Amino acid sequence: MIVQRVVLNSRPGKNGNPVAENFLMEEVNLPDNITEGQVRVRTLYLSVDPYMRCRMNEDTGSSYLTPWQLCQVVDGGGVGIIEESKYIYLTKGDFVTSFYWPWQTKVILDGNILEKVDPQLVDGHLSYFLGAIGMPGLTSLIGIQEKGHITAGSNQTMIVSGAAGACGSLAGQIGHLLGCSRVVGICGTHEKCLFLTSELGFDAAINYKEENVAERVRELCPTGVDVYFDNVGGDITDAVISQMNQNSHIVLCGQISQYNKDVPYPPPLPPAIEAIRKENNITRERFLVLNYKDRFEPGIRQLSQWFKEGKLKIKETMIYGLENMGAAFQSLMTGGNIGKQIVCISEKFTL
Repeated sequence: MIVQRVVLNSRPGKNGNPVAENFLMEEVNLPDNITEGQVRVRTLYLSVDPYMRCRMNEDTGSSYLTPWQLCQVVDGGGVGIIEESKYIYLTKGDFVTSFYWPWQTKVILDGNILEKVDPQLVDGHLSYFLGAIGMPGLTSLIGIQEKGHITAGSNQTMIVSGAAGACGSLAGQIGHLLGCSRVVGICGTHEKCLFLTSELGFDAAINYKEENVAERVRELCPTGVDVYFDNVGGDITDAVISQMNQNSHIVLCGQISQYNKDVPYPPPLPPAIEAIRKENNITRERFLVLNYKDRFEPGIRQLSQWFKEGKLKIKETMIYGLENMGAAFQSLMTGGNIGKQIVCISEKFTL
């Protein structure tokens, strides 16, 4: 059986910007038979995420991320449907997901790396398992619960950077749901700012490309900032930390502005900003959602419930075709998406 896959064609270099040409689509032969414990699945949706930039380097800079190898198939989050199974816990027609899904139209996998998913949790929107009802949703929810220290009724203000992205667009809504009285988003276009305030319920939004972030934070957060959900790092983060309150908290979700630079993670703050952080006792602890696997199942249930109740709005940017994986990733890294960036590989849900 001939299938298509995407391999890593070249590395952008530690300080380079990734481009679509770093990836290459090719055809390979998939064995006709599977062995005991294996399943053959057809890929429906694939995820592209900012952390993947680290996997393009020979050294990812992280103990839990393995580098992609040149000329080898790329992998990440995926959702698919089982076409054939020799794994006791999965049957033909089951929908499954994994964090380690090869970028391939069909693939043979060990059944034990797959997790069966229930389409009813997402009202049939299977791609949501790669976003709001999946890892980004869990990252936002558990990150805020663990590191945000929100107390309902205490009039807290939250700022979210990268607020129109997969995690940021959820984090702002979750901040409100858990009790923040004011949520302000930071993003890079007027369209995204309007989306945050008109559709997602953010109280205000700042366009960092056209506005002075520090001035706008002062205007929009007159009582200071109590919780900062940080997706970007860099100058934006420095401007926010400068106006955070005593004993406030940073949820360190990502540092996308730093991923094309050869710096440690989390990147050290400039000395003046670090001095402010220490003086005001602002927590800035590394957060890794994989350390909270016991919270995944209740977290998914909570996110699904909010979605079904209309309390959690979900936005995706969908690109079609395996051949466009590289273009989708390049677009993600330059802010081309609103909400979760998804690539649809096949919409054929029936066998």
